[in-house]
Amino acid sequence: MKVLIINGSPRLNGNTSIAVREMENVFKENGVEVTSVQIGNKDIRGCIACLSCRKNGKCVFDDVVNELAPEFEEADGLVIASPVYYASANPTLVACLDRLFYSTSFDKSMKVGASVVCARRGGCSATFDELNKFFTISNMPIASSQYWNSIHGREKGEAEMDEEGKQTMRTLARNMTFLMKSIELGKKEYGMPQNEPKQITNFIR
Repeated sequence: MKVLIINGSPRLNGNTSIAVREMENVFKENGVEVTSVQIGNKDIRGCIACLSCRKNGKCVFDDVVNELAPEFEEADGLVIASPVYYASANPTLVACLDRLFYSTSFDKSMKVGASVVCARRGGCSATFDELNKFFTISNMPIASSQYWNSIHGREKGEAEMDEEGKQTMRTLARNMTFLMKSIELGKKEYGMPQNEPKQITNFIR
């Protein structure tokens, strides 16, 4: 089993990293290979809808997004973690995810997704919902926990005091591990769900 973790925080070893670290420890205890990449401090521009990726098989902007693509393809699960900015995810992370999901043509079905959010106080639920939409449009099951996947802290390191938040992350990692392993067994026993030919309907016709 392999998990890719994308940390959208610009702060190295900040509160979002505390949440991610709780998950990493559980994954490693359960024999899951983990690749963690922090992208919140990188210069990542948004998608320009040029459609070059459809011809070239990769994004026209050759940056960390194209580096993440093969890691994502090989992974059985994807964790995306973000601090909360005005009840939304870090825009650098969103730019990365917009381009990563759109520019990659490989089938993402049955890769397990999990979103993790960190805030001083509010905005976690809205950010959590925002990030989960990348999974639900891609046939990716979402791993859940004992509470919504959030941890709290403002100053660097404060999330260490959020014992419930840290436990939520550990539970999430255990549930995600179980789900990934169960899906792998299901593939061997039953195969993948059969997909219908895709229907695209525009609202103007």
